[in-house]
Amino acid sequence: MAWWQDNRLRLIQNNLREIDADLDVDLLISQLRQFEANVLMLNAGGIFAFYPSKLEHHYVTPYLKKDLLGEAVAKAHANGMRFIARFDFSKTHESLFARRPEWYYRTKEGKEVNYHGIVHTCINGGYQQEYSLKIIEEVLDHYPVDGIFFNMFGYQTRDYSGNDYGLCYCDNCKRRFRDMYGMELPESRDQGNEVYQAYKQFQAVTTKQILDSIHALVKRKNPEIALCTYHTHRVDIVRNESNTALGRPHPVWLYSASENVKSIEDGWDDKLISNCCINAIDLTYRFTGVAANEVQIRLYESIASGSGLDFCIIGTFEGYPDQENVAAAQEVFRFHKEHERYFGQLGSMADAVLIKPDPLDRANPKEYLGLFKMMKERHIQFDVVPQARLADKLEQLRGVRALIVPGIRCMDDAQLNALRELQQGGVRIVATGHALTGDDHNKEALYELFRAKYTGTTTDTIPAYLETSDKTVFRSFPARDWVIVGETFGKVAFEGEDQLKLLPFVQPSTFGPPERAYGHRISAEYGAGLRKDKGAYLPWEAGLLYYKYGYEDHKRILTDMLDVMLDGRYVVQTDAPQSVELFANKIGANSYMVQLLNLSGFNGVTYGDPIPLADIRIKLQVPGSACKAYSLKRQQDVPAVSGPDGSLVITVDALRLYDAIVLEPVN
Repeated sequence: MAWWQDNRLRLIQNNLREIDADLDVDLLISQLRQFEANVLMLNAGGIFAFYPSKLEHHYVTPYLKKDLLGEAVAKAHANGMRFIARFDFSKTHESLFARRPEWYYRTKEGKEVNYHGIVHTCINGGYQQEYSLKIIEEVLDHYPVDGIFFNMFGYQTRDYSGNDYGLCYCDNCKRRFRDMYGMELPESRDQGNEVYQAYKQFQAVTTKQILDSIHALVKRKNPEIALCTYHTHRVDIVRNESNTALGRPHPVWLYSASENVKSIEDGWDDKLISNCCINAIDLTYRFTGVAANEVQIRLYESIASGSGLDFCIIGTFEGYPDQENVAAAQEVFRFHKEHERYFGQLGSMADAVLIKPDPLDRANPKEYLGLFKMMKERHIQFDVVPQARLADKLEQLRGVRALIVPGIRCMDDAQLNALRELQQGGVRIVATGHALTGDDHNKEALYELFRAKYTGTTTDTIPAYLETSDKTVFRSFPARDWVIVGETFGKVAFEGEDQLKLLPFVQPSTFGPPERAYGHRISAEYGAGLRKDKGAYLPWEAGLLYYKYGYEDHKRILTDMLDVMLDGRYVVQTDAPQSVELFANKIGANSYMVQLLNLSGFNGVTYGDPIPLADIRIKLQVPGSACKAYSLKRQQDVPAVSGPDGSLVITVDALRLYDAIVLEPVN
């Protein structure tokens, strides 16, 4: 087994500045031991070489007074740590641009991007296509690194100040796109333009091709070296980030680490996800950290969702002005070290699967995020499978009870066949937000799966409503009959004797002045079709509405329908408030772990201290004999009783931020 495959990484990245090239490695190692870190990631090369490179076009920082890379690798290994070498080939020192201008990104006007003496390269230029391999090979030939990581991988169009320069129009991009697609580069990022859609395919294909080249080189040198970057193709460790930015629009996404981890951990059996908790609040403010509570939430979400730990700061720890977050991260790292035998190999107990849309599909990602949020708040255990992995995961998905397709307009034949097979095997298929309406082939599948004929979409939804008149389904609406629909609404004719037509569309009318706020009429359109043993289709964007506005009506509509299809039976039922994120997993034969994360300190913008909670009751539908329950965090037994229906009920008498309850058979 390769060194990374136990999935118990505790990784620290010191994102070095060139002035750190003479850092005290012994001091750094002693600081890493305070984290119980087992992986160190440091800069090796790319923009600056942090070792005495002999290559003509690899700029060595003038601050380098020793072989920093060699010393760091040797001392990390001597202290039982793995070493991942960081590269960034997205830019170089401007002196290289003067010698090889054909390697670099160009705007439509033919200009380079020079950011304070650092110039943007192009993925299709000779530097990334060929010379980067020479740099990697030089490092692998001289240093026994355990992994290599690529920062800023792929097509980069923004500088560090956030300025977007648009698509690259260098001669290499023009030539490759013309050779592959017979077209000139698109003029803009117009999503409706066929040339731009071809360009997105071009980006995907060429990115995978360069990863193929890197993979071939590295694995030929040493198959035990882990490949890591922000991509899934040909890598061993997929990197992602939980980060913030001051210009990022609200709402603040509370489940960053959970979603980042689940979308990889649940989708691949042969890859790890390392979700980096970026301490800085923004690229522009690298020396001020986010709230300590946010740091710990990200880290606990990572291990609870099935990953290890990953934390990054700029520069070195000494003199770093945010020691509060360093201490907060150390607490989680030490907890993981003490109990690591329980982590890294968490087994699924999911009732449902949520499909993550492919970036090439025109699905609105907020539809997916809103549904993710609904399921988390309702404590429904679910896995996340990327759209491209649906067919490959077919056999593993046969055991779930529901599968949700959030607004994915186009699926390929293999994906559609997977939906058909799962539905035939008893899995309820639920689709929302104009799913399967992108072309005639998908519309045929829409009818086959849901007995639904799509006839068009209306944007005339202000002020339109949906009527929750069927209270046998919509049990969460005893005294509320109308729910806003907003955004867009798909016109769908639902057919079939077993089809329950739900949520009549209430047509818009005047809303002002108050004297004229009347005239709504019930139309012949419906907002949902439900076939209890097959699934449900909602031709409007319930997830998007919930993500943007947070009205519980939209969550309750979806979960009420799930309750009907699944007879209200879930592997986990609890009286915990929706501000508790609950994770339930298998950890062995008849052994389980329940983790709880108290998110009540988050008010929508600020991460404050959580409100202490008490006497949380959790009912688990698990097979096997009676179990004993033990809190890893509080190091004490937890009351656990067997129910008459074969369930196990535990009571968590106190919850501050986080707890992990291990349930093991009584000997």
